[in-house]
Amino acid sequence: MSQINFFKVSKTGMDNLIKMEEYLHNTTIEPLTRELVKIRASQINGCAYCLNMHTKDALKMGETNQRIFLLDAYRETKLFTDKEKAALMLTDKLTRISNEEMTHEFRDNVLKFYTEKEYADLVLLISQINTWNRINISTNNDIDDPK
Repeated sequence: MSQINFFKVSKTGMDNLIKMEEYLHNTTIEPLTRELVKIRASQINGCAYCLNMHTKDALKMGETNQRIFLLDAYRETKLFTDKEKAALMLTDKLTRISNEEMTHEFRDNVLKFYTEKEYADLVLLISQINTWNRINISTNNDIDDPK
């Protein structure tokens, strides 16, 4: 079966996703935190394409191999700041939304580290990477370069 090219068959929809990427790139969320969120959601969803892409992007930005290796266990290590952990916990909750309760207390804890605007941008970022994961998984998109 041939690969479905969403950019061809759903150009307007994909153009809007690209516009959202441009918006998210210009938020005040730290660039490495954005990449960690993308990697974490992709780990949960099992999206090899996105894991490959965002791990490479994070490494180019100066992220360490050690933190990427331990991202799946971010709660158990001091390698991540409390602020990063709050973003990653939000990623976990929203990516597993059908199994996770979103409480006011949880949201308020995230808001100790992020402004309301940043919280909204984190929710958009997490929603966006979950959308990309689903697109790539549904089309069986494989990694571009296995190296």
